[in-house]
Amino acid sequence: MSKELNDKLNDAIARELAVSIQYMWQHVMAEGMESIPVTDILKKIAIVEMKHAEDIAERLNYLGGTPTTQPTSIKIGKTLEDMIKEDIAAEESAIKLYKDIIHLADKEDDITTRRLFENILADEEEHLDTFKSLLKMK
Repeated sequence: MSKELNDKLNDAIARELAVSIQYMWQHVMAEGMESIPVTDILKKIAIVEMKHAEDIAERLNYLGGTPTTQPTSIKIGKTLEDMIKEDIAAEESAIKLYKDIIHLADKEDDITTRRLFENILADEEEHLDTFKSLLKMK
């Protein structure tokens, strides 16, 4: 594993840790009648994101790297609309990063990492679609 792939996997872990906290706190903090159906969605996605962090950490450990314990910045937002906008930005950022990791893993002939991130990428695209749909409901 190259240093670049090691660093990008740690970036992915830090991002997954951050959004799992971000979405869970939004689940707890969202207020108002509009928030009722959204809070369950946020909680479910937060759990998926934590599983992503675990899967990536296991892969990095297998490859000889040390998984980070430090999340990237967490952006909660004040209103439900602000929260969802922050979530859209987070998912868009993840999609870009994960496409980069897929290309790098492919370049390094690391089929398992590529497949892992193809699966995670599909989840992230689904999350992005969910958040965009929620924003349109407002």
